[in-house]
Amino acid sequence: MDSWPTPPVPRLAGQGLPLRVFDTATQQLLTTKPGPTARLYVCGITPYDATHLGHAATYIAFDLMQRVWLDAGHDVHYVQNVTDVDDPLLERAVATGQDWSELARAETALFRQDMTALRVLPPQDYVGAVESIPSVVRLVLELQNKGAAYAVDDDIYFSVASDPRFGSLSRLDRESMVTLLAERGGDPDRPGKKDPLDSLLWQAARPGEPAWETTLGHGRPGWHIECAAIALDQLGMTFDVQGGGSDLIFPHHETGASEAHVITGEWPFAQAFVHTGMVGLSGAKMSKSQGNLVFVSRLLDDGRDPMAVRLALLAHHYRANWDWTEQDLTAAEARLHHWRIAVTSGAAPSADAVIDAIRHRLADDLDAPGALAAIDAWADHATDGAESSSPGDGSGAGGEVAAAVDALLGVQILPDA
Repeated sequence: MDSWPTPPVPRLAGQGLPLRVFDTATQQLLTTKPGPTARLYVCGITPYDATHLGHAATYIAFDLMQRVWLDAGHDVHYVQNVTDVDDPLLERAVATGQDWSELARAETALFRQDMTALRVLPPQDYVGAVESIPSVVRLVLELQNKGAAYAVDDDIYFSVASDPRFGSLSRLDRESMVTLLAERGGDPDRPGKKDPLDSLLWQAARPGEPAWETTLGHGRPGWHIECAAIALDQLGMTFDVQGGGSDLIFPHHETGASEAHVITGEWPFAQAFVHTGMVGLSGAKMSKSQGNLVFVSRLLDDGRDPMAVRLALLAHHYRANWDWTEQDLTAAEARLHHWRIAVTSGAAPSADAVIDAIRHRLADDLDAPGALAAIDAWADHATDGAESSSPGDGSGAGGEVAAAVDALLGVQILPDA
């Protein structure tokens, strides 16, 4: 599957700092220690509707992670999936009278456009669930051979009892796990399951639904095994960071990691599990099921500057839960305007201290709000004497700051930056 174009990333003088992030599994900040190439897997969209701001906030957070690693001298191998066959997609296709595959293609294309406009660095490997079916089949056969999978009617389930570490990521009690599994696409009450927490690996064909002929029978993959297969194929075990929204901690990331542990006999699946907070609207999590969405594409169609949209999201720490308001965007537009005046001011102060501050703030658990505050302070100084000085051309200190903001925060201040 095609990804989207890579925006240019300016090279900065000096070198960035090691990145510390909050690891969900240990509930502690840890310093990432990639080799020459940092390996990152972030769960992608189920393409049955346009990109909303909750999606955008997540992918911008992991875009910052890539930029910090790049600034520190690492290459980055970034992998993202597309769940281009799944129940929500099929249900939307039926409700709207569309072909499910055409719906998936159209919404994936719109997602690419949104990511391009927001200047999000693309994944090196962008892999659809349909593409991953041969790998899923291979992994399910391995789980069967290890006695970690069993049949319920013609479907195949993963036995969580096969992984003694199951539950160590989310740290939830059993009752909470069962409740969340039911809320998030699972079927804890299905008769014939050995454990309510066991999850579907392979679903036999249902009338009117897409299916593929394989050695497992005619059917399609389950959700969790899809990401496990893609991550193992592209990155192998013990890659640096598994990322996604906090609503994926359980059951998705918990189960996918367990399946990989059992298949490979290795641990951990990822060195760190990093999760973003939920973006809400009017007090409720922004989600397709709730119908309370603010779409990136609609904001852009209304003429809002994509860099202001990006800044509005960066103004909140990636792990925070928060509610979107129109004020977020108007404040970001004002901030962007202020920065654009500052970098072209003939009175712009030295860039060294502010670039150092941006690097330190982002290296400390991707503290984008702290980085924005440092740039605001620099911009205030730059514009204090703007009236008594000749306008600059965006070179010198102003150009250095603009390049740093572009490289580290992904915000293009100068049109030709």
